Amino acid sequence: MIEKNLQKIKATLPEDVTLVAVSKTKPVADLQEAYDAGQRVFGENKIQEMVDKYNVLPKDIQWHMIGHLQSNKVKYMAHFVDLIHGVDKLKTLKVIDKEAKKHNRTINCLLQAKIAEEDSKFGLSFSEIETILNSDEFAALENINVAGFMGMATFTSDENQLNNEFSSLKTFFDKQKEQLNLPNCNLQILSMGMSGDYALAIKNGSTMIRVGSAIFGSRNYN
Repeated sequence: MIEKNLQKIKATLPEDVTLVAVSKTKPVADLQEAYDAGQRVFGENKIQEMVDKYNVLPKDIQWHMIGHLQSNKVKYMAHFVDLIHGVDKLKTLKVIDKEAKKHNRTINCLLQAKIAEEDSKFGLSFSEIETILNSDEFAALENINVAGFMGMATFTSDENQLNNEFSSLKTFFDKQKEQLNLPNCNLQILSMGMSGDYALAIKNGSTMIRVGSAIFGSRNYN
């Protein structure tokens, strides 16, 4: 079933869009099945769960941290995490930089922009992102790379609203890409879209989608 779901989704994706299989709460056997079907990028939202899976699964998997980040736990994944999606504080970037340095590596990060109307979503306003990227404190960070932005749209079936939210982030992304010339900021990734809205997100320029239930079925919270 997982293999079929993956094939179905991948058949609809443009070549330049990366599919992150959101595997949080799923057993290792499910991830192995997706891996055997060719999937190499997995997203987890709890660091400890990701570490446990990293330890037992093949080492050519790219692990993405997609949940809200507790900076005191960064050290547990700093030696292997490929991309951290939801960074919404300069302080967190500093912690990631410090931990990456210990392992002599550069960790890729996405700054989370707040594009949804709902209060529950984390994220930075566009002006806050600009402030961070243009600060001396950010310029001093040598072991991180801001590889792009991530945004979560409002949970709604109103396509106009979704289009507006996604396109606002795409416009901002393009503008920053044109203006910025920093060694630790190489904007390539626009992570927008999940199981319910990824088709619209792609139409609006998303280069990375996060899909869980459409691959693995509904979540187990136990």
